Amino acid sequence: MGGAAAARRGWLAGLGPVALAALAAADGRGDDGPAIDPLRPLAPRRPHFTPRATRVIFLFMVGGPSQVDTFDHKPALQALDGQPLPGSLRAAIAGSRFANVLHGCTDRLLASPYRWQRHGQSGTWVSELFPAVARHVDRLCFIHSLQADSNNHAPASYQAHTGDIRAGKASLGAWATYGLGSESAELPGYVVLFDAGPLGGAANYSHGFLPAAFQPTRLRDAGAPLPDLAPPEEFAAGQRDTLDLIRRLGIRHARQRPGLTELDARLASYELAYRMQSSALELGDVEAETPATLRAYGLDHADERTRAFGRKCLLARRLVERGVRFVQLYDMPDKDGWDAHAQLADNHTPRARWTDQPIAALVSDLAARGLLDETLVVWASEFGRTPLVQGNGGRNHNAAGFTVWLAGGGVRPGQRIGATDELGYMAIERPTPFADLHATILAALGLSNDALSYRTAGRDERLTGVAGSATVIPGVLG
Repeated sequence: MGGAAAARRGWLAGLGPVALAALAAADGRGDDGPAIDPLRPLAPRRPHFTPRATRVIFLFMVGGPSQVDTFDHKPALQALDGQPLPGSLRAAIAGSRFANVLHGCTDRLLASPYRWQRHGQSGTWVSELFPAVARHVDRLCFIHSLQADSNNHAPASYQAHTGDIRAGKASLGAWATYGLGSESAELPGYVVLFDAGPLGGAANYSHGFLPAAFQPTRLRDAGAPLPDLAPPEEFAAGQRDTLDLIRRLGIRHARQRPGLTELDARLASYELAYRMQSSALELGDVEAETPATLRAYGLDHADERTRAFGRKCLLARRLVERGVRFVQLYDMPDKDGWDAHAQLADNHTPRARWTDQPIAALVSDLAARGLLDETLVVWASEFGRTPLVQGNGGRNHNAAGFTVWLAGGGVRPGQRIGATDELGYMAIERPTPFADLHATILAALGLSNDALSYRTAGRDERLTGVAGSATVIPGVLG
């Protein structure tokens, strides 16, 4: 290991005057965004102001869990089971920009099939779907009034990740690493973990128009995190010489083509891969955890899908513990997600079982290790579901009002912000767009959503859109 480290130091020392000049500017911030060293694009950078969090774990529940069956308790919905939607509420929704959330439903309210109970000193209602998460309600901040601009999966999911219903924009994780770099020199700054992946594909977590260095790295939760990370034994001895040659040719090529960020990213990725050869293998050795930790995350659970999601949550903790800036974690083990258009209980009950214990273990583990105060955990989806029935006991998409929660990272715990109407259909108290949630996440990281920009195609792009159009959600951050 000592020889390898010395070789790496020697490689950096031999970068040459062009790279060293860039290196000297790495800690500055330009007028149009952070100054990026092309050969060390993930070098840590100063935030705009004092951060509350230094890293993020974003838990995305693909497909739209029903807010009225999970965290948004509606006694009136139980009382009016089987009855039509009240005319006053129908008129209010029909007269809003969310009129399409009434489409595709039978005019009959569907009560939640789950029991509800108050938990914690905050007295927060949680359904029986999430008994383990319920034990942490006093650590969580619920926002019950999120709204999306689309009632279709892919566009709403794009907006949840990138701030825009159109594909091609930069994701939250890419923006975070563009703004701040990473605390780890041995691992990627932005990691995604999934099986089947989110609806709408890679456009959800892409770097979009940002330099290619800020694209995510997908890691596997079982076995080696990356395939083919170590070279064949017969080539290992000459690996450093090979990379040195690639570096020299790459720098020569880059001098003739300034601004070619793909080449910069390729050179940086070669060196990162070299450094990862030992650190990534150690990262994937989850069996090194204590038996109690493995049990807590459900790695001994009878259900393989619980074990699989537990491994992802445990890997997320191991990643942020080692300085990774942003971990995007999806619960999608198949093509359906939480998209319960029929037989809601048949869909939601197993998915809650797969995710509840691992998520609760993640929050507990972060807190026990002193990591929760600096790690922002976000639980969200692209939209919620209707209180009206669809098909055979299902619920349709509902972008008019749904719930997300946050924990750690400067979040004021035990809060419930915003509200939907008495049946859980539409946000009526402090309606909150995704842009405000994004502004809040960036603020937790010490980044101004208006100041964080990137000029492309003649305009300044931002995660939250036009400057001044998004605000940090009041009451979320302490």
